[in-house]
Amino acid sequence: MAWMTRFLAAMAFLAIGVLFSPEIFGSKSDGQHPPKLATFLKLAHLLCFSAAFGAALWVTFIGGIIMFKNLPRHQFGNLQSKMFPAYFSMVGVCCAVSVGSFGYLHPWKTASASEKYQLGFVLAAFAFNLSNLFVFTPMTIQMMKQRHKIEREANIGEEVGWTKNQEVAKSNPKLAAMNKKFGMIHGLSSLANIFSFGSLAMHSWYLAGKLDL
Repeated sequence: MAWMTRFLAAMAFLAIGVLFSPEIFGSKSDGQHPPKLATFLKLAHLLCFSAAFGAALWVTFIGGIIMFKNLPRHQFGNLQSKMFPAYFSMVGVCCAVSVGSFGYLHPWKTASASEKYQLGFVLAAFAFNLSNLFVFTPMTIQMMKQRHKIEREANIGEEVGWTKNQEVAKSNPKLAAMNKKFGMIHGLSSLANIFSFGSLAMHSWYLAGKLDL
């Protein structure tokens, strides 16, 4: 299978990186953590943060916009209803790993103010994703299905874009009311997603400051 080939290739590159890591050649840790454990936690943090940030960037600013502009609206909505639970689950897991690894490497009692702020940013991203996964996304999907039913009764929804929905809503109070409810919940979901992305972006600035290129 194609996904298995890509997964094995990624694992092969990771194995090569581990093989030639500094610890293999005898470098020492800073004395706080065993060298191999510290390297493993840093790797887990970096990979999970990168996956979460990259997924959020693509879904929020690229993939979703392209799909909305090119797919029939009901098809787009049905696809999003399958994709977003998986997206928020993946980003949530990645944030949880990042929080755990960063918190272990920088214990709260000995962490600097900057490190405490960074832990707070990653925790915020995790919390916003959980709110989307367990609260806003299920509500949005439920309302989307209700609106799709109303739109099918009005013979709209297979077009690309919002034009027909807005035209019909002017003379259809039921659709107009559903649009308002859907817009409110969808707006809260989008806001939580933006806050999550913003929190990860703040952490990316911190990580960039740690690079020595």
